[in-house]
Amino acid sequence: MLKTVKIAYFSPTKTTMKILESIAEGLEAETVQHIDLTLPEAGTSRPDEMQAELVLLGVPVYEGRVAKAAISRLQQLKGNKTPAVVVVLYGNRDFEDALLELGDLAWELGFFPVAGGAFIGEHSFATETRPMANGRPDMKDITEAKAFGSRIRTKMESLSSIDDATRIALPGNTPYIDRDRSALADKAATTIAETCTLCGTCAPLCPVGAITIEEVVTTDDLACILCNACVKSCPTGARVVDDPMINKIANWVSKNYQARREPETFI
Repeated sequence: MLKTVKIAYFSPTKTTMKILESIAEGLEAETVQHIDLTLPEAGTSRPDEMQAELVLLGVPVYEGRVAKAAISRLQQLKGNKTPAVVVVLYGNRDFEDALLELGDLAWELGFFPVAGGAFIGEHSFATETRPMANGRPDMKDITEAKAFGSRIRTKMESLSSIDDATRIALPGNTPYIDRDRSALADKAATTIAETCTLCGTCAPLCPVGAITIEEVVTTDDLACILCNACVKSCPTGARVVDDPMINKIANWVSKNYQARREPETFI
């Protein structure tokens, strides 16, 4: 039986975290420890050293790549040849090169990737009228995540040491898909002043500290990564992303990617 599993994640809307927790449940480890890399303070913490455990690394996919803000947070980890499972979560369109990129990053950080998975979560721009994998991960996804954990456990139990493992082959291309966000550089969530109650829910959830609450709520447009954690958590619907370019992209994704995608796993 695995003694310790650590789950390390960048998960603004908690969907990636939910999948990692389900995989960990399938692993049936004695102890599961969280390393939450989401909030700004995680970027300044002392590096976590891994030893004699299995680590699940999880991030959301942005434009077919690992979320850029997640990379510096993951660099707080030191693998020391610790076996790792790399997991990406995407909004039903495509994960493109993100899983390969995460696997490569894990390797660079000293981990030994033994399995990988691409799961589906509700898209950050999804709404009731513009559905994009709404409500996912759902129970079917959770069941698959637990089964994935069980298969990983079987693999790990078959190894006498990590030296017996071979590096997992993951889908994707190098060089990775271009990540040119210049057109979105000044796009950000905004606040509808008439609806806002200054409750303070949004600011502590921002993974890049882009929100300031004083007499009004202000957002650092250049810092915002459009994760929509603030939008999805606002109790009055005052936080919104309402930009013509973003709406055009989101409407296109919703129209063209309604067919349900299923998780893909690699062991």
